[in-house]
Amino acid sequence: QVQLVESGGGLVQPGESLRLTCTFSGSFFTTYRVGWYRQTPGIERELVADISGGGTISYGSPVKGRFRIDRDVNKKTVSLQMNNLEPEDTAVYYCNARYHASDFWGQGTQVTVSP
Repeated sequence: QVQLVESGGGLVQPGESLRLTCTFSGSFFTTYRVGWYRQTPGIERELVADISGGGTISYGSPVKGRFRIDRDVNKKTVSLQMNNLEPEDTAVYYCNARYHASDFWGQGTQVTVSP
C-alpha cells in the first residue's frame, strides 16, 4: 500500500518562496505519476504540477514559470519549489500518486500567502 506524507507548508508574505516535499512509502515509486494539487473552499481541486513515471512534467497554468517540481528517486520524494508566491496561491496542497486504477492522496498541507 502507498502512503504519502506532505511537509513544508506555512505562512509567507507575497513574493516569498516555500518548498513542499511529498515522501512516498511503498513499492514501485517510479511507476507512479506523482504530483501536487491544491484546493480552496468552494473551488474544485486543481492540478499544480506532476511528474510521470518516465519523468514527464506538467504544470497548471496559474503556476507556470513560478513553481518547479522535481523528484528524488533514491529518497522517493517529489518536491514543489514555489517562488514568487501570490495570495491567490493560498490553499491546501495535496500530494497525489496515480498508476492505472490506483489513486492515493496525502493528508494535505496548508499554504497561506498574506501580507
